[in-house]
Amino acid sequence: MIHTKETEQVTDMHVVKAIEENLAIIRFGLDFRVAYVNDVFARTVGYTTDEMLGMHHKELCFPEFANSPDYNQFWNNILKGRSFQDKIERKGKDNKRIWLEATYMPIFDETQTKVIGVSKVATDITDRHKAITDVGDQLNLMSTNLNSKASAGIERSEDLLALIGSITKVSGKNTKNLAQLEKETQSIQEIVKTVKAIASQTNLLALNAAIEAARAGEHGRGFNVVAQEVRKLSNNVEKSITQIRDNIERITSEINTISAGTKDVQEHIMEGQVKVQTTVEDFKDLTESSKQLDVQAQQFTELL
Repeated sequence: MIHTKETEQVTDMHVVKAIEENLAIIRFGLDFRVAYVNDVFARTVGYTTDEMLGMHHKELCFPEFANSPDYNQFWNNILKGRSFQDKIERKGKDNKRIWLEATYMPIFDETQTKVIGVSKVATDITDRHKAITDVGDQLNLMSTNLNSKASAGIERSEDLLALIGSITKVSGKNTKNLAQLEKETQSIQEIVKTVKAIASQTNLLALNAAIEAARAGEHGRGFNVVAQEVRKLSNNVEKSITQIRDNIERITSEINTISAGTKDVQEHIMEGQVKVQTTVEDFKDLTESSKQLDVQAQQFTELL
């Protein structure tokens, strides 16, 4: 192995100095009181080194932990020679909440069998913890808002779907009514044709009667007057029938136009119904996704 002059000059003292200047270090006695603390640790929790000497470990913890069974178990494990490493919350000056990435290390005597003290090395991760917590909170908020919007979307889409369903029923009824109306107009047209045929036949009979009356001479004069009136009435009927036929044809044309339009509307309504149903399903998928996001956000927060 090649040793340079520069590496040979690095001594344990240099290493210890670098650690002291960059890491928060504190040492506790078996009475759980501070026996040593460096400037970095003291500044992290807001005290001076002199203020911290002799301070009990509980004074650096919030009551919910300091007065819990977990606290006693924590120290029992360390005094049994077990190290501890984790992210921890501690109480700084003025009850400030501080988050540390810390390692507690039992200090053994020369025989390596008896714990004579506890050393702790830590890094202040308060800002990082806050940033990550903020991200978790934002995820939870986004999930809640997403779920709320999706639920509102489902509710409105289902209302719209119900409305379209009602319109479809009404449209279906209108279509049936129009179809029945078409049949009725066709029946009327047949009646008009029959009446027209009768009128034509009546006109022809009236004409024949007039001819016969003319042949009868003086005896057929009264009959001729009646025949002329019948003929006149027949002509009027035929004119009225022609007008009725024209009106019915126009009505039939309008009904056909409306019927065609109604069918188009019904097709569009049914197409819209399918699309709204698809939208409802999409919103339900969105709701499911937001629920999964909420679970992920909760897990993310718990991991902190």
